[in-house]
Amino acid sequence: MREWTASDDDIARRFDTYRRVEVVKWLGNATPLADLDQAMAGQARAEATYAKHQGRYGVWAVQIRDSGIVAGSVLLVPMPEPSDGSPGGGEVEIGWHLHPDSWGRGYATEAAKAVLDYGFGLGLPEILAIAKPDNAPSIAVMRRIGMRHFGRTSRWYGMEAELFRAHAGTAADAL
Repeated sequence: MREWTASDDDIARRFDTYRRVEVVKWLGNATPLADLDQAMAGQARAEATYAKHQGRYGVWAVQIRDSGIVAGSVLLVPMPEPSDGSPGGGEVEIGWHLHPDSWGRGYATEAAKAVLDYGFGLGLPEILAIAKPDNAPSIAVMRRIGMRHFGRTSRWYGMEAELFRAHAGTAADAL
């Protein structure tokens, strides 16, 4: 994993990933990117998140060791204010968004495991993940990295989602 950059290659890969309906359909109310300017704006948001939290949280590029191709993104970020009107509790979320040519190769699991370990190394006692109920591949990653299912929620992103949690000291032991 590494930081995303404003390089032409990173912007092009970000655009090619997030322009695809098969990727963004899992991301709440997201719509596919229409142009490179939107991909550059996404890079600016990632940099702002990183800067705001002094490098503690962020959105990182998942780069394939052998080829150097970016498989997608992995993230550790504060959850947004709940969309259901309940008060926010400072929850932190882990997530991943991979290009379809990188699906099914274990990259999401490897990157998510590393970010989960990183988050617990920061002293976080708990990390959450959510996925739309029919997103079986992401739910499988959550289970593989030792997260436990806590039912359905409509608390964030204005969508119904399966809620998973990992607690420090328990997720790493699952692997």
